[in-house]
This record gives sequence, C-alpha cells and structure tokens, in this order.
Amino acid sequence: MKMFNPENVHLPVSGSKKNDGSPWSFQDKVLLGLTPRQYLSQLCRNRVNWLLVLIFGVGIPLIVQRYFYGLAAVTHGSNDYPWGLFLGFGLFGMVPLSASGFLLGTTVTLFGRKDFHPIERLALLNGLLGYFFAVVYLLVDLGMPWRLAYPMFVSLGPAAVLFLVAWHVATYLSVQIAELLPALFEWLNRPAWKHYIAKISLGLTIAGIILSTLHQGALGALFTYAPTKIHPLWLSTDFQWIHFLCSAVFGGLSMVIISSFLISRYASWRCGKEFSSTLHDITLGLGKGASYAVFTYLVIKIVAIAHDNEWEYLLTAWGGYFLLEIAIGVVIPLILFARGVRRGSVTTVRWAAAIAVIGIIWNRLNVAIYCFNYQLYQEVPHWKEVWLTVTLYALYFIVYRFIVYRLPIVFTWNKQSRKP
Repeated sequence: MKMFNPENVHLPVSGSKKNDGSPWSFQDKVLLGLTPRQYLSQLCRNRVNWLLVLIFGVGIPLIVQRYFYGLAAVTHGSNDYPWGLFLGFGLFGMVPLSASGFLLGTTVTLFGRKDFHPIERLALLNGLLGYFFAVVYLLVDLGMPWRLAYPMFVSLGPAAVLFLVAWHVATYLSVQIAELLPALFEWLNRPAWKHYIAKISLGLTIAGIILSTLHQGALGALFTYAPTKIHPLWLSTDFQWIHFLCSAVFGGLSMVIISSFLISRYASWRCGKEFSSTLHDITLGLGKGASYAVFTYLVIKIVAIAHDNEWEYLLTAWGGYFLLEIAIGVVIPLILFARGVRRGSVTTVRWAAAIAVIGIIWNRLNVAIYCFNYQLYQEVPHWKEVWLTVTLYALYFIVYRFIVYRLPIVFTWNKQSRKP
C-alpha cells in the first residue's frame, strides 16, 4: 500500500463513500481501493508473501499426505507420546495467548474502562482467530473433520473434561464472532444490523467471561487424567486449572501488546488516529495488568510446590530445567513489566510481553510433550510436523492480515465521504 498511497489520495479505504460521494463497491473494499493490477503488483512486491509461498509450497503437500496416510506419515506420534506440536503448540499454546478477547471485553464493557476502547476490537480479533485456529490444529491432529459434531451431539460424555472443553470452545467462538460482527456490519454498511448486536453486548461479554474462564481451567484439568506420567513439577492436581487460567491472563495481554506494536510498525497506513495516539498509554496499562497476573502466577506456582511437598525435585536435573523455565518465562517478564511501567518505557514492556509469550508456549510444550512420560525417552518432533505447524500458523497470519487491512479493527469507519 505504501507505493500506491501517494498516487491515490483516496487510499486507504476507511469509509463507506469515496471523496466524490459515490459508494465503494464490494470489490473496491476487498482490493483496498486498488485496481486488480495494482493489487497483484502489491502482492508480488511484498517479500513476506514470497516467504509464505515457500511455506505453503511444502506445507500443502504435507497436509495432503497427513490426511491420505495418517499421522504416522508426518509425526512421531505413538501411544507413549500421543500429543505433538499440533496440540502442544496449536491448542494448548494458542488458547492462552487468545485470552485477550474476554479480558479486554470485560475491561471496556463491564468495568467501563473506555480508555482501552481503541484496542478492544484488536483484542477480540486475537481471541477469535486464536481459538478458531486452535480448532484447526485440533482437526489436523484428529482427522475426519466431518465428524467434529459427533462427540458433541451424538456420543455424549457430559462427565468428561474433553466434552466440556469442546462445548466451551464452540460456544465461546460463537460469542466472539458476535462481538466482532459490529466491525463487519460497518464494513458492509449495515448500521441497522450493528444496532441489534449492541443491544446484547453486555450479555455477550458476561457469557465470554464465564465460558473463557471455564475452558482455560479445563485445559489444565485435562492433564490430571494422567497424573503419574507428567513430571510432578509441571502437574499439581489441585492447582493445575488455576495455573492455566492465570497464565492465560498475562499471555493474552502480552499477545495484544505484541500484535498492536507489529501493526503500528508495519501497517501504520491502516491505523487510525485514535489507535495511534493512545497506543503508548494503552501499552503501559496492559503491561501493568500483565505484571499483576505474572506475579500471581509465580506465587501460585510456589504455593503448589509447597502444597505437594515437591521441594526435593528442585535439586534434580528436571528441577533445574523447571527453574530455568520459571526464571526466563516468569521472573524476567515480571521484572521487565514492572520496570517498564514504572519508567513509562513501552519498549521494555514490549520486550517483557515477547518473553512472556515465549514462556507460555514453552510451558505448554513442556506439559504436553517434553515432560510427558519423562521417565521414558524424550520425543523430538518430526520435521514434517514442525513444517505443518508453521504452515497452519502462516495461514493464521494471512487471515489475520486480511481482516486487519479491511475491517475497522484499528481504525474508525467513516460513514460520510472524506474531504479531499
């Protein structure tokens, strides 16, 4: 878009009408106001798109291979290690990083913090796409996506944690779609439809709080099914649910901090004045909330070790690895968050958020893969599994970028035409 903005004063498309008062067509909105030739030229000039072509060039055949020949063709999955990167990263990693939807929805709608309103839709988008692609990873792992509804409607297991997680995620996805519909309706120029969603916004927010807190904890409760297989330092049957819930709080906030920075840095042409002018203060506010959550998580981890009397494990090699995870993924972000907020340094807060995100993913991989059956051999993911994981995340990136460029997520949609 940078190369065409000087040539087209009407770009970017951020309203229902052009400067001359005529409405934008649907094609104009999809192509961002460019002609098909200009849009194709822009795609070809973007180096990121060439990298995506390389990723998909290898990844798509691997997806086909997975569905034709099974998981054994692309993973090292076995009865000893049934969960690989598709679930360790795609499900258990992406879900806590997508908790921003209910966090910012609660902050703005329920608690009335209108100062966070400019970033609310971005947080909702993070939540929606994060949960949706967690389901995509799950379907690649399970196979037979056409039977997705079977365990939810036909072969019911209401006493199983997996049954609860499935219904929580499905219903919460519906809630998040509804919460983002106002942005879509503005883009489609359907203000009346947006009015109906506004009437139930409070109910949607409350439903999001209930559903999200339940399934974040339920994901942790899944691991209590195999208490003898997971290393005791990564499993506490009494505290596992709150470990997952509390870590999701600062994980979701950290992901919003990172995504807002990347958008403001590499897609500044799409950012509105309200978003850009308040991002500094919003980042510090999110960092302050994340620091409280990180501190709470650290305290609960220590309490869990004391409760289960697992101090002697800290003197083992696994204990050293556990302390390394805590030091890098928890203590360092806590110090950086506190220092950044106190000094008003958004750069420090962003570094803290990046390290916190890495720490969350590291913890989930440890729980689901590396510290699972720790008394046996250590599983190393197959290169095809790694490439497939990257491919699906690249698809997530494309969908995310497509929506942010078009829908009023980080900018305000103008109903009237702009003056030249």
